[in-house]
Amino acid sequence: MSDLQNCRNIGISAHIDSGKTTLSERILYYAGITHKLGEVHDGGATMDHMELEKERGITITSAATRVRWRDTTINLIDTPGHVDFTVEVERSLRVLDGAVLVLCSVGGVQAQSLTIDRQMKRYGVPRLAFINKMDRTGANPRKVVRQLRDKLDCDAVMMQIPIGSEQNFRGVVDLITGKAVYFDGNQGEKVRYESVPEELVSEFEESRKAMLESLSMYSDELMELLLEEKCVPLDLIHKVVKNATLSRQLTPVFIGSAYKNKGVQPLLDAIGRYLPSPAERDARAFRTDPKSGEEVKIDLVPDDSKPLVAMAFKIVEDPYGTLTFMRIYQGKLVKGGSYYNQRTGKKERISRVFRMHADQRIELDEAGAGDIVAVIGVDCYSGETFCDNPDYCALESIFVPDPVIQVAIKPLESRDADRLGKALYRFRKEDPTLTVKTDSETGETLIAGMGELHLDVYVERIRREYKVEVETSAPKVNYREAPTETIKFDTKHKKQSGGSGQFAHICGVMSPIPEDETSETFLFEEQITGGVIPSNYIPAIEKGYRAALEKGPIAGFPVVNLKIVVNDGSYHTVDSSDLAFRICAQTSLRENFPRTKPAILEPVMRIEIECPENFQGNVVGDLASRRGIITATETIGSSCRLAGEVPLAETFGYSSALRGMTQGQGVFSMEFLKYKRVPTSVQEEIVRERNEKARK
Repeated sequence: MSDLQNCRNIGISAHIDSGKTTLSERILYYAGITHKLGEVHDGGATMDHMELEKERGITITSAATRVRWRDTTINLIDTPGHVDFTVEVERSLRVLDGAVLVLCSVGGVQAQSLTIDRQMKRYGVPRLAFINKMDRTGANPRKVVRQLRDKLDCDAVMMQIPIGSEQNFRGVVDLITGKAVYFDGNQGEKVRYESVPEELVSEFEESRKAMLESLSMYSDELMELLLEEKCVPLDLIHKVVKNATLSRQLTPVFIGSAYKNKGVQPLLDAIGRYLPSPAERDARAFRTDPKSGEEVKIDLVPDDSKPLVAMAFKIVEDPYGTLTFMRIYQGKLVKGGSYYNQRTGKKERISRVFRMHADQRIELDEAGAGDIVAVIGVDCYSGETFCDNPDYCALESIFVPDPVIQVAIKPLESRDADRLGKALYRFRKEDPTLTVKTDSETGETLIAGMGELHLDVYVERIRREYKVEVETSAPKVNYREAPTETIKFDTKHKKQSGGSGQFAHICGVMSPIPEDETSETFLFEEQITGGVIPSNYIPAIEKGYRAALEKGPIAGFPVVNLKIVVNDGSYHTVDSSDLAFRICAQTSLRENFPRTKPAILEPVMRIEIECPENFQGNVVGDLASRRGIITATETIGSSCRLAGEVPLAETFGYSSALRGMTQGQGVFSMEFLKYKRVPTSVQEEIVRERNEKARK
C-alpha cells in the first residue's frame, strides 16, 4: 500500500498542436527513460511510434509508458489532440486517476479543450493545467487563466508567474516557495533556484496574495491566518492545493515551454504532490443482486489480496498478437492466470503480461492494484471488465460518441475481400467509434467514423498493414429523421391464411421529444387500462417500434427524437402473438410517421479557424456560403481566430479550400456539436437523391 501512495496514473490531454507529445518527450528525458530528446516535427518522438504518426506529425493512438520522478512512479498516457481520435482520450481518462490539461499560451482554451474538459468532468478526473509555448510571440498566461475560468467554469489559480516573456522567457517564479526557477544546461536539465528578480518583486507579492486568497476559500485555517496577517506555512499551502484539486474544485496552473526545455521539472513535482494516487481515488463497480435484480454499487479497494477487478480499455493488434491494455482496480493479475469476462461469462487465460514503453515492452510475472499493463491472450472489446469470479461486478463502461460520417469501401481486387474483412474486424475491435455495416440495398460495405481524417487514417492503415488496395466512395453524412408534429394513430394487423392467423391492434400518440428534456432518442410509454392489450405483449410492441427506427420511411435514415405512447387497442385470444404485435408496431411507424411532418436532421460541427487578419473577410464569406455562422471572433496580433458552426455536409475538402484562401497559413479544427434541422430545399434534394438511388 505504501508503494501505491507514490504511484500516479496520469494522462496528458490537449487541443491539437498544444505540445502534448513534446511535453511527454521532455518528461521521459528528465526522468532518465530516454537519453535523447525526441521531436514531433522531425519524426523522432518516442510516444508517436506509428509510421503514420511520424509522417503526419500528429498523435493518432494513445501511448503508455512508466517513469520514475524522485519518489513517485508515474504511469503516463500521451493522448491525441485531434477530435477524430477523441475515443483515445475518452478511454484513457476513464482509467486514469489524474490528468494534465495542456494549453497553448497564445491559443488558450480552444475547441478540443472544451471537449476534453467535458470528458474529465464525466469521469471525475482531477487535473493540473500547464500553459505551454511561453516562448511564442503573443504569449499571455493570464488571459489563458481567465479563459479557463470563463469557458471551462473552473477555479484556475496560477502557481507560477513567468520570468520574461515570448523570446525572452527565461524561467518561472514559484508563488508558493517564493523562489525564481531557471533551467540551465543544453537541455534545461539543471534546475537553478534564485531569489525573485527585483523587477518582479511587486508582481510576485501581488500574485502570491491573489493565490492565497483563492486558496483560503478551501481552508478555514488558511483564511484565519490571512485575516490575522500571519505567515502561512508551506505545508498548509500544499495540503490545501492537494485537497482542493482532488475534490475537483481547483485547477492549479503551471507555465513553461516544453520545446525550449523550461518548466517541466516543476510540473513533475506538482504531479507527484497534487494529483491522486490510486488509493486516493474512489473506484466503484456494479453488481446485479440475484434476489432483487437491482444494481448494487460496490466500492473497490486497491489491494492485491482482494479478488481481481480490471478493465480492458484499449485493444491493439501488433505483429506479435493482440495486446489488451488493462487498468487493475483491485487484486492481482498473474501471468498464466485465468479470469472471467463479466459480459460474456467466458474464462480467458492471460499468457503474458507487459509493462509498455510506447511500442516497447517489458515482460512481468504479475501486476498489482493501481497498475496499467498490457496482456496477451484475451479476446474482448474495449470497456469490458475482468474478475476472478463470474458475475462478480462490472465497471462503468466507456462513453462512445456516435459516428458522424461514412464511406463505402471495397477492395480493388476481389481476391483481397477476405483480408479487407479481417482488417475491418480488427480495427472495429480496436476502435469503438469505427462502425462497419453492409448496406442492405446495395450490398456495399460501409465504414463510419468521427471525421474525414479518422477514416483516411484507417484506409491508409489497411493499405500498409494488410497490403490491400481499396477504393472509397465520396463521404456520406449520417442524417437523421425526426417528427415535428404530434399525431394520433390507430393501426390494425390482421392476417388469415388457414389455421391460426395473426391479429394485433394498437392505438396511441406519436410526438416529438422536446429539446433538453432527455438525451434519449426514443421514448416508449404504455398507458393501457382495462387489459385491452395483455401486458405480456407490451415488450413485443416496443421491440417492433425499435426495429423500425433503424430505417425511417422518408429517406431511409434512422429515426430520432420520437416519443410513442400506446394507450388503446385490442387482441384476439387465439390469433394474437408477440410476432403479430411486433409486425403491427412496425407497420404503425411506417404508415403514420410521415403524418408527423418529419424533418431531416444533419450533424452540425463546431469549427475554429485561425488565419492572418487580412484573409478574415474571405474566410467568413466562404463559411457563409457553406451555410455556416460565425459565433465569435478574436484578434491576436496580426492573426484572427473565428469560432462558428457549420454543417458537416459542407466541410468536405475544407482543409484544401482554407489553405487556398489564406496562402497556406490558415488552420482549423472541428468537433461534433449537435443535430439540427436542414433547410427545406436541402431536405428535398436529399430525399430526391435517396429515391433516385433506390430506383437504380
